[in-house]
Amino acid sequence: MARGPKKHLKRMFAPSHWMLDKLKGRWAPRPSAGPHKLRECLPLIVMLRNRLKYALTYRECKMIVMQRLIKVDGKVRTDMFYPAGFMDVIEIEKTKENFRLLYDTKARFVLHKISKEESGYKLCRIRRVQKGLRGIPYATTHDGRTLRYPDPEVKANDTVRIDIATGKILDFVKFEAGNVVMISGGNNIGRVGLIVHREKHPGAMEIVHVKDAVGHTFATRLSNVFVIGKGNKPWVSLPKGNGVKLSIIEDRAAKMAKR
Repeated sequence: MARGPKKHLKRMFAPSHWMLDKLKGRWAPRPSAGPHKLRECLPLIVMLRNRLKYALTYRECKMIVMQRLIKVDGKVRTDMFYPAGFMDVIEIEKTKENFRLLYDTKARFVLHKISKEESGYKLCRIRRVQKGLRGIPYATTHDGRTLRYPDPEVKANDTVRIDIATGKILDFVKFEAGNVVMISGGNNIGRVGLIVHREKHPGAMEIVHVKDAVGHTFATRLSNVFVIGKGNKPWVSLPKGNGVKLSIIEDRAAKMAKR
């Protein structure tokens, strides 16, 4: 009989984008409960041990986080299973490094290095806007934040720029045709393009048509689309490739050219 929450995760069932090798042990780190879902996050231990290679073992990861060296969105995190997710800013003061978690076009998390200035803010997608106690309007975001008294123009699916130090809204951008977006879920994850058209289907999924920088068009669900800037100017720097998905042949040619 299952009593209480699950505390373990088998290596075979860990999300494939963590890219853990299946022969190095039976278990995978199970992320703690937090702002991002288990299958849409990157725990700090995977980041430090498998991506950045700052630690070789579980114990070394624990030592790093317990020295209060890792900040996620401006807050020190001492839990090495803390789930960092899309658009989170990771700060390591000791190495003077700042990273933003973004996706590449192969659905993997990229620790994209950013400047000190850019690490001061992050983008959040608005999930919904409601009225709370005593009629106070508040918005909830994709990373579990509650923003009280948002601008009355801000609606669901829009994106707000948040100052990490204060948690206040600095700016916002509407979800409308012509704005640049990044796809944060589904088959086209990691692709960047401009919104062309939004299909409304009452009672079913709304579909958004997007056109990328090289002219390829694709369609995805509304819930997968994350606006990242006004017009064709993104508010965050993009990882290598600028969110353009290469065909299998182009990808192979690029790999062969590196050899």
